[in-house]
Amino acid sequence: MKKNLILLGMMGVGKSTLGKIVAKRQNLKFIDTDLNIEKKCSMKIYEIFKKKGEEFFREEEKKEVLETLKKNGCVIALGGGAFLDKEIRNEVLKNSLSIWLDINLKTLNRRVSWNKKRPLLDGENNQTKINKLYMERKNIYKLAKCKINCNNLSKQSVVKKIIALYEKH
Repeated sequence: MKKNLILLGMMGVGKSTLGKIVAKRQNLKFIDTDLNIEKKCSMKIYEIFKKKGEEFFREEEKKEVLETLKKNGCVIALGGGAFLDKEIRNEVLKNSLSIWLDINLKTLNRRVSWNKKRPLLDGENNQTKINKLYMERKNIYKLAKCKINCNNLSKQSVVKKIIALYEKH
């Protein structure tokens, strides 16, 4: 029975994009927990934040992620804040291979600056918000079993590193 492969990290780092490629190459199922929450709530994440609030979203996220973690042999892309939840983090660390996809703030800011659908970046001065979120989250992200520094790497290079780590565990 294959372990789940959990991709975590900041918004815009490429968890979903890379996860789909890895899943296809490894013949595993790909699950994007944010996408599943959007389907269940019939709303985009930013709409959930706007209409129901972050607390409601985090509860839905917790239910979705814990349910998803019961499966085996999946590549799972977590939302940027999911791993911050202690219960989720404990489950991930207990039964899965977790990989923190890290990238420098300059690249991150460039990738998310055009995206208006990031609920935690609603409003002005996103660069400051991203930097603050990163500083708040990095000490928890580093609890993941593995870390890949994605700076200056092509998608294919990161995919190869993810697969190598997965096959080793």
